[in-house]
Amino acid sequence: MPISPLQHSDDTPWHDHVNALPLAVLYKHSPACGLSSIAMEEVKVLSDEYPDVPVLMVDVLGQRTLSDAIEARFRIRHESPQAIILKDGAPVWHGSHRQVTLRRMSAELAE
Repeated sequence: MPISPLQHSDDTPWHDHVNALPLAVLYKHSPACGLSSIAMEEVKVLSDEYPDVPVLMVDVLGQRTLSDAIEARFRIRHESPQAIILKDGAPVWHGSHRQVTLRRMSAELAE
């Protein structure tokens, strides 16, 4: 499944979308960060290896308000790059910077 931007609107708040998914990866990406570019490659491979798991991306520079709302709702301090694995809309794992690897995320999805 391709990486999709996380959408938010007054009609469909972002959290309604993620709550409806049994399993998802939320990836917070900064296009100005070299480490985010490396993490993005790991996330792309993850999305290829787990085609049934939606990967939703937030551009933390272009969608700062959305990024802040995610931080507040999940009480997970913002970092970028950052991956949050959600089961039934609730975070079950999160990692940032060099923790955003195929190996780490695959291990969490396999549980």
